[in-house]
Amino acid sequence: MGTFDEVTIIGAGAMGHGFAVQFVRSGIDVTVVDHRDVNLDRAREQIRNAAQFLVERELADPALEADVATVDYTLDREEAVAGSDLVLETVAEDLGVKQELFAELATEANEDAILASNTSGLPITDIAAEASEVADRIIGCHWWYPPYLLRPVEVIPGKRTSDRTVDRIRSFLQQVDRDPVLVKRDVPGFVWNRVQHAVVRECLHIVEEGIASREDVNRAIRDGYATRTAAIGPLETVDIAGLELFRTSAADIYPDLCDRETPNPSYEHRLAEGKTGIEAGAGFFEYDRDPDEITAHRDERVSAIRRALRERDD
Repeated sequence: MGTFDEVTIIGAGAMGHGFAVQFVRSGIDVTVVDHRDVNLDRAREQIRNAAQFLVERELADPALEADVATVDYTLDREEAVAGSDLVLETVAEDLGVKQELFAELATEANEDAILASNTSGLPITDIAAEASEVADRIIGCHWWYPPYLLRPVEVIPGKRTSDRTVDRIRSFLQQVDRDPVLVKRDVPGFVWNRVQHAVVRECLHIVEEGIASREDVNRAIRDGYATRTAAIGPLETVDIAGLELFRTSAADIYPDLCDRETPNPSYEHRLAEGKTGIEAGAGFFEYDRDPDEITAHRDERVSAIRRALRERDD
């Protein structure tokens, strides 16, 4: 399918800087586009920090710290996308914003460039609706955060996405050492977010029903279920335990599981109190550390798991 030499990332936020690091690791020329200089300045710092993080933990070649200096930063989107093989957007998760962007990319981008969205759940068919002339080249490419630590990437074709585009984006992901997960139907939430929200919905339901505390539920999933899932997936778990056992348990448990069709009221209660997450110092839990420290601690734990799994596989 050919290699990709130039990639433009639109959006210099949390995901955008992570993409840049991963692409540079694979020898690709990267341009980061944003509408504000302050966002680009922060992306420069985040990219340097991420490269240093990977090198110090022996997850990347030491040359990466120098290589990330080759990333270009610009406010001029039209010029940036003109020569790119792939344009990957990670702008606001708003359908109208994304539709407008892709309609403009239809005339700005290289006529053979893939136009990809990192949306975490918006239907790709809807995103491409205002850019029908290039809908065959528009595709979902949903990465998990942080993209330089987690390997799976969801590939989501819209109704008019061509097979060639699907094949090309899968080839690109393999080029940048990532594992493409093909989502065969363009449904809201794709795979990862459908599973993630199902888990969170049940966790909040358990707390709401007084079955267990927030702290205990969080610990049970983090240190129990999630730790094991790092080694084997949920369907492999069923195979190991036996399908008959899981079928019997499902019959007993399913009727009592949460089937709420709207977000749990605890979201609104906390938002009304200004408890929006780590940036506010509180969400479902209270935080007395800088948000960057909190995410760094998360990344440290994820990288430790990656190193352990790599050593085991070696």
